[in-house]
Amino acid sequence: GCILDGKLYPFGEILRTHNCFRCSCNRDAMRCCSLFHTPTGYDKENCKVVFNMKTCNYDVVQKSDPSKECVVYSRV
Repeated sequence: GCILDGKLYPFGEILRTHNCFRCSCNRDAMRCCSLFHTPTGYDKENCKVVFNMKTCNYDVVQKSDPSKECVVYSRV
């Protein structure tokens, strides 16, 4: 298998690692890509970005009331 951040994964395709990556593990290497996209276009003065491990994505919420989401215009 392959080891990523101290955790052993089996050979083959890994749909989601414990830290939100999709990986391919073989005898030569482990290749991974993120399952999340970083928000770039949003109201930075009134909103903040928090990572949601359950959904493997960034949530953009109001600084004054984190229970309310903000509009995100773009992600990278």
